[in-house]
Amino acid sequence: MDERNNDFDFDFMPIGQAIKKAREAKGMTREQLSEIIGYAPRHIQAIENEGKYPSIELFIQLIQMFDVSVDEYIFPDKEVKKSSVRRRLDAQLDKSDDKELSVIEATVNGLCKAKEPEE
Repeated sequence: MDERNNDFDFDFMPIGQAIKKAREAKGMTREQLSEIIGYAPRHIQAIENEGKYPSIELFIQLIQMFDVSVDEYIFPDKEVKKSSVRRRLDAQLDKSDDKELSVIEATVNGLCKAKEPEE
């Protein structure tokens, strides 16, 4: 008799939303992605907005294409080295020249200063 535990209940919605954010950050529409991966835009929408489970092949393709780290979603209690947002930001920083990096640094310094409590 097969006694496997089939009570697996995993909410895919947060990963789908992370994929959507990463896709939008690259300026790509669902229709453009659809042409690249060969799935209908409606299928992509269901993954991104409705928590539909993709096939394992499509899942791996999407997280690799958009550099989405899934550790933070699969192991929520484990400390994650770099979130998906941090990884995308690192990739953008790697493409920036020194002038652009100076602007980014000044912006981050301004944000940090704005968070400091007033004396």
